[in-house]
Amino acid sequence: MYHNPVLLKQSVDDLVTNPDGIYVDCTFGGGGHSREIVSRLSEKGKLYAFDQDLDALKNNFDDERFTLINQNFRFLENSLLMYGVSQVDGILADLGVSSHQFDEAERGFSTRSNAPLDMRMNVMQSLDAKKIINEYDEEALADIFYYYGELREARKLARDIVHHRKSKTIETTEDLKKLFSYLPPHKVNKFYAQLFQAIRIEVNQELDVLKEMLVQSYQILKPGGRLVVISYHSLEDRLVKRFLKNGMFEGEPERDIFGNYKKAFELVKSKAIIPDDKEIEENSRARSAKMRTGIKM
Repeated sequence: MYHNPVLLKQSVDDLVTNPDGIYVDCTFGGGGHSREIVSRLSEKGKLYAFDQDLDALKNNFDDERFTLINQNFRFLENSLLMYGVSQVDGILADLGVSSHQFDEAERGFSTRSNAPLDMRMNVMQSLDAKKIINEYDEEALADIFYYYGELREARKLARDIVHHRKSKTIETTEDLKKLFSYLPPHKVNKFYAQLFQAIRIEVNQELDVLKEMLVQSYQILKPGGRLVVISYHSLEDRLVKRFLKNGMFEGEPERDIFGNYKKAFELVKSKAIIPDDKEIEENSRARSAKMRTGIKM
């Protein structure tokens, strides 16, 4: 079961402006966005979709205008070059973890199930959550919890983990949660969501991968091409917002003698688009989604 595509109409409306164009769906998942994009294309149009998760390949569909590439979207530019594509008309990235990945208990993404500490989107990679929790030093763990989970008590959490693992390896999600059983009940759900998010981001290098994808997107988009990104937490959204503003993630862009800087994108709307109440009611995972669309200058 893959989640219903979030902001489906809004995102594809923003993306597809030329039915004859070449488009990219960076996060194929259940294929909901891809199918909608293809439905908007003419016979000349083309869509390339990416997904590193082997399970997502089962959702492939047969259409000569569509190609599914089993790769992480950090390899966007080189992968497209293998198909003879150097420029595209639009790129969509829905950054959410799929319902399928959460619901497959053995993947270790969910806070609700007892499962091996895994959290790999690409099951072929060696780094998993178990290695991070049992092998990273205290300082590295604290940084992950603070920067990726925005947990203020990060240093204490890291210290508790390092102390416990000296006597027993932390094997499962339940083993990890038991270390923090002292938390008051009203704080538990939010705390575990932040903790698991932090570990998942580190396992999959999600923020680094996002940065690489955004830079490559700018390079391969045609002038006037569109980049549509749907993010689900503030760490992602800040990166997307800043990159769409000036093509950078940190620091200040160079300005001309009049104090103006060269813009990377023109924003379709100044504020992020969010799902309406009806969509959130039908799909609870849409509640934190924010969509931003930029037109390459």
